[in-house]
Parts: sequence; C-alpha cells; structure tokens
Amino acid sequence: MADSDTAATRSAPDTVKILIAGGFGVGKTTMVGSVSEIAPLRTEEPLTVAGLGIDDLDGIEEKTATTVALDFGRITISRELILYLFGTPGQQRFWFMWNDLALGALGAVVLVDVRRPKSSFAAIDFFERRGIPFVVGVNGFHGEHPYPPEEIRDALALPDHVQVLLCDARERESSRDVLIALIDQLIAAAVK
Repeated sequence: MADSDTAATRSAPDTVKILIAGGFGVGKTTMVGSVSEIAPLRTEEPLTVAGLGIDDLDGIEEKTATTVALDFGRITISRELILYLFGTPGQQRFWFMWNDLALGALGAVVLVDVRRPKSSFAAIDFFERRGIPFVVGVNGFHGEHPYPPEEIRDALALPDHVQVLLCDARERESSRDVLIALIDQLIAAAVK
C-alpha cells in the first residue's frame, strides 16, 4: 500500500459553521476580515438617506457602509478542522436573514460595543432562544476596554456559563482567540 498520508486515504476535515453576530456597527465585518485566511466575501453597501431616522448612528457617526446580507470567511484551525464564518447584518431591517444564516450553525460569537450595549441584546436573545451556544466578544474600539468582563456580564444579564472575552476585532490573534474559546466550549459540551 502507498504512503498512508496520501490524498486518497486522508479524510476530509470537519467543517463547522460559526456566526459572528451583534448590533449595527459592532465590528462583525472587521472580525471576519481580520481572521479569514481567504479574501472575505462582503455584502457591504454605502449608508444612504433611506436609513435616516431608522439606523442609529449614535457613537458610530463615522460609519459609511453596512452589511446588507452577510460576510463570509474561512479559517483553518488544523488539518482536521475548518471554520466557516458567517457575519450577520446588524441593522434591524435585515434581521430576518438571521434565521437562514443560523441553519446548521454550531455556535456564535456575539460582538458587543460597550459604548452601545443595547445593540447587542437582540443577538443574545436570538441565540438563547434557539439554544445555540455562544461567547461574547467585547470589541475594544480604539484599543480601549473600560470595563472588566464581570461588569459587562452583569450589564448584559448573561448566565455564568457564557464566556465574556475582551478582544480587538481588528487584530487577527485577538479574533482567533475568541473563536478558539468558542470551539473549546463546543468540544467540552460534546464530550459531556
């Protein structure tokens, strides 16, 4: 028999669908782009006057574009495990897409902007209602983390089993670490 490491004898890697969710402007597109090993697929469009009075730009006035469908990226964790990342749209008028994007997802990262914590409640509620495991990534805009994870957990009324991780969605290693924490949680739950 030929070398046991040939393409014919290697099994295909497991693929895992992960959602990156949260409110409008929390950094979902940035996270997918920072960690993806492929050029991410983005469905961003410029903000227009149609969103005036609908989109809440308080605290994110510099935002000029928004995801209208999804972001997609990929990261290889090992030869046996590949993550497919799906960033959800954050604007309420596009939330109807979350149900379709959640099909087949094993877990999620809920990104939180502490400047606008209310924008994350819908994502937390979405995953809690569907029983989809998630971790919370607190995106430190401008590299700042003014609150410790315990205060954020209390402010968001999160149960103890939900991990709260400080991160910077712009940094590959930081985004990777949040994803690894989620995968570790999913593995731990699978072996119980």
